Amino acid sequence: MNAMVLSAPRPVESTPLQRQEMAIPEPQAGEILLRVRCCGVCHTDLHIVEGEMPPARLPLVPGHQVVAVVERLGPGLTHPAPGSRVGVAWLYASCGACAACRRGDENLCERITFTGYHVNGGYAEYMLARAGYVYPLPASFDDAHAAPLLCAGIIGYRALRLSGARRGDRLGLFGFGASAHLALQVARHWGCEVYVVTRSQVHRRLAEQLGAAWVGGPDAPAPGELDTAVVFAPAGAVAIEALRRVRRGGVVVINAVHLDQIPAFDYGLLYWERVLRSVSNSTRQDGLEFLQLAASIPLTVQMQSYPLTEANAALASLKHGEIAGAAVLEITDDGGS
Repeated sequence: MNAMVLSAPRPVESTPLQRQEMAIPEPQAGEILLRVRCCGVCHTDLHIVEGEMPPARLPLVPGHQVVAVVERLGPGLTHPAPGSRVGVAWLYASCGACAACRRGDENLCERITFTGYHVNGGYAEYMLARAGYVYPLPASFDDAHAAPLLCAGIIGYRALRLSGARRGDRLGLFGFGASAHLALQVARHWGCEVYVVTRSQVHRRLAEQLGAAWVGGPDAPAPGELDTAVVFAPAGAVAIEALRRVRRGGVVVINAVHLDQIPAFDYGLLYWERVLRSVSNSTRQDGLEFLQLAASIPLTVQMQSYPLTEANAALASLKHGEIAGAAVLEITDDGGS
């Protein structure tokens, strides 16, 4: 099979992912073999490829927003049926036995493993997944438009829930990429008034098209105080700016798997019971709830597609803010050539 393989992290402009021919993996107990159709391109992939998140293994096939068809089941499995379409997300598996798992917080599992990080992911024609960790996908989304739902959508949904956003709240979104453009639509469906802060003119136009009540740059004064905010930019300074803009008792959620640093700030920004919190991964329940919601709203997925062999170019465009919405790799029988 064809795959885009990372052998050593380095800047994406130096094409760290190389096309390689690999053997099709054999599913073991609890595993299924998937034939990949599409894989979304995530900022987490960029952090891994460039080494901001040191890979847990090398060589590595990245990718964790996978739309695929079940090709073969491992020993003893009867579900999901071969030929069915499924989705794979960042959560590859949790242990089910640690204190976090027993509480129902599998996203905080002490022995958690991630797709495209601890195990090979979806930048390939085939991959393995754990049978209990794949999702049925809404028929209303085709493969390419379903892919961004599997991380950008799920983690954005979890961030909104942790923010406590309610009907009538003024919600701020800081940074506006794949996750935020889906979260905005969910928030509007919930009855929130959404303010978007982003430097990119392309992203501002998309936010306006999707119904943001106000859109501006980081230095632009917004028309009012925020009740809650979600930060999508992987920059600690942006989180502190969001904290400045929320009311007393307001919540700022950092939706980033990697953050450069949080600069020192005056305690007065946090006082009056403001809350600054992180989002860590997601649970299978988050995924099931969000995918059902995405179909019922229904969400509009803005995406730009690339062939598998252009994975480096897709990551570079993502890095430089050139993609409105999400980027998706489309995998063909010949590896995307």
